[in-house]
Amino acid sequence: MKKQRVLLLAIPIIWAACAISCSSSDKKKEPTVSSSSQVEEIRVTGAKATRKIEREAKMATPAPTPIAYAPSQIQAVRKMSEIASPPPPQNTENYQHKEESPIKVTAKEPVSTFSIDVDTGAYANVRRFLNQGQLPPKDAVRIEELINYFPYAKVTKKGAHPFGVDTEVAPAPWNADHQLLRVRIQAMDTKTVSLPASNLVFLVDVSGSMSSPDKLPLVKNTLKMLTKKLRAQDRISLVVYAGRTQVELEPTAGNEHDKILAAIDKLEAAGSTAGESAMKLAYQMARRSYIPDGINRILMATDGDFNVGISNIDQLKDMVAAERKTGISLTTLGFGQGNYNEYLMEQLADVGNGNYAYIDSADEGRKVLIEEMASTFNTVAADVKIQIEFNPAQISEYRLIGYENRALNEQDFNNDKIDAGEIGAGKTVTAIYELTPVGKPTLIDPHRYEKAADTKAAKSNEFGFLRIRYKKPDADKSILLEEPLLISNNKTSLDKSSEDFRFAVSVAGFGQLLKDNSYMNNYGFDQVIALAKSGEGSDEGCYRAEFIRLIKTAKELSTQTPAKKAE
Repeated sequence: MKKQRVLLLAIPIIWAACAISCSSSDKKKEPTVSSSSQVEEIRVTGAKATRKIEREAKMATPAPTPIAYAPSQIQAVRKMSEIASPPPPQNTENYQHKEESPIKVTAKEPVSTFSIDVDTGAYANVRRFLNQGQLPPKDAVRIEELINYFPYAKVTKKGAHPFGVDTEVAPAPWNADHQLLRVRIQAMDTKTVSLPASNLVFLVDVSGSMSSPDKLPLVKNTLKMLTKKLRAQDRISLVVYAGRTQVELEPTAGNEHDKILAAIDKLEAAGSTAGESAMKLAYQMARRSYIPDGINRILMATDGDFNVGISNIDQLKDMVAAERKTGISLTTLGFGQGNYNEYLMEQLADVGNGNYAYIDSADEGRKVLIEEMASTFNTVAADVKIQIEFNPAQISEYRLIGYENRALNEQDFNNDKIDAGEIGAGKTVTAIYELTPVGKPTLIDPHRYEKAADTKAAKSNEFGFLRIRYKKPDADKSILLEEPLLISNNKTSLDKSSEDFRFAVSVAGFGQLLKDNSYMNNYGFDQVIALAKSGEGSDEGCYRAEFIRLIKTAKELSTQTPAKKAE
């Protein structure tokens, strides 16, 4: 029993001695001498001896000799490193550059002529840049496409014409001496159930550049949404292209949803991009299933990065322009970023009697192909041109805001061979002019020998005269609509203008700020936000609220450098 008690008392002492030894070794403290424990002395002494032996061993070991590598070996290692860590992809996005519409002196050039534009792709693309925390390149901002992105109040139809016309005038918020004229055309609305039978060809880019989530996967989701709305009288074909082109789905009744969806599900991205041959095959398929008096249209979904066959924009435009004469139109749906060729997408849709949209989300895909199906597919007026002749006795200067790539010569207006834009059912097209009334300071000094305005015109109650030419679908001869623009219709203040007017003007102001327009004076983002809020209205779909949020984002980013155009 005594021995057991001695052992039990010794255990704590030995444990404490071990703990002190570990602590001393780890923290390199001086050893603590204890007359009551010989174990402590032995453990400390042993640790010192071990460290001494290790130091002597290290001093005795010679340093390793450096290995001399040959230059070819060094280069090989560098190449392996480059392969393992490739540089970030270069931004090659492509946008068309156009100088902004200049100020025109009415006494010299009283007539302004342009083609309508129903495209909305620039707005969604600008939204994409802002949502990613970057100001868009200036060439990506087409102001008319920003304005025409939004739905506006209905306009009363003009007699037998397939659309209504509305004009409104109020002071310019960025220049108190100037006025703004808004001209609005709205086509008659057609419900989806009453749409003509549709012959649609899905032309889908499945090249390697389409592999990212914002490209082919989004294309597939967008086309699936449309597929679920198709009817038995509709016909659907699917053509895909990468290094080669092929028909993935032969013409199929629109109500065979499972079959169409299965074909879409099989799409995978790989290979190069043979856009030219794919377009030719798509037109062949459209002609094969052509529906007389129906909607015959190709829906081209791509990032526009063609690298096999014809890739020159002018050559591709010539091919599409020739094909449109067969009655088959082309709608382009743009996807992705980094290598996006927006210039190609917008131009092909223009000459293809179709429209261009940029799809940056599933919501945008639903808006373009579901909510706006009638306006996207069903053309009610073709080759629509607008011409305004301003009265020099009332208006000394004017400029058209936007529409730079839609400008026409005065003589083009009466020439039915000149192509212009199409307007779909329910679609609204808005144009805004900035006017300098006679007697107000002009931006261009009058010429010394300039002919004075006619006194008879000076007494007129007209400040301008509006003319619109259009063709019925598949017709060759145009129809003329014209009406005077009366001074009595002018508003006395911006506050008394309609909500739609104020909102459209806020969008025009926003676009000019993004393009760093010199005509905006001290009018900035805060003023644009206030004007947009005053015109927000009921805002079905919350598109106007989203726009106000984007203005706020642009304001915060305005001190940053805009994205540079790819060289």
